[in-house]
Amino acid sequence: MNIAEVQTDKKRYLPLLLLGDEDEQMLGRYLARGVLLVGFSEGKPVAVCVYTDEGGGVWEVQNLAVSPRLQRRGLGREMLAAVEARCKAAGGHTLRLGTGDSRLTLPFYRACGFYAVGREPGYFPKHYPHPIYEGGEQLLDRVILEKRL
Repeated sequence: MNIAEVQTDKKRYLPLLLLGDEDEQMLGRYLARGVLLVGFSEGKPVAVCVYTDEGGGVWEVQNLAVSPRLQRRGLGREMLAAVEARCKAAGGHTLRLGTGDSRLTLPFYRACGFYAVGREPGYFPKHYPHPIYEGGEQLLDRVILEKRL
């Protein structure tokens, strides 16, 4: 997979971005100020990651998604590694992200070296206009994870 930063026409990658955050309004809030990395395989976009500079050496992954047909093949881990390298090169010391309290995503992020530092009870019902489901379970709380760079 080749990974490239995309600076223009970011909404072109909306189908992949909506896999990571299905609320287009929420997505718009961080996409404009964030860095978008796109993973390409055979010239086609197969993975995306948006991350933002939160100041003080802290960067935050806002969206990470891999085409469903290519999941569980290391592409998500490869995208995170690219983000980590870029953030570290920019003087970052911490990479943060928030994700649903899900048995599908938490083990992945833990395997990538992230650890829980907080929880936001009721985050998803409060911030999204409709219920969000992952693996058949409704997401309620958001878990905040960090990794030292």
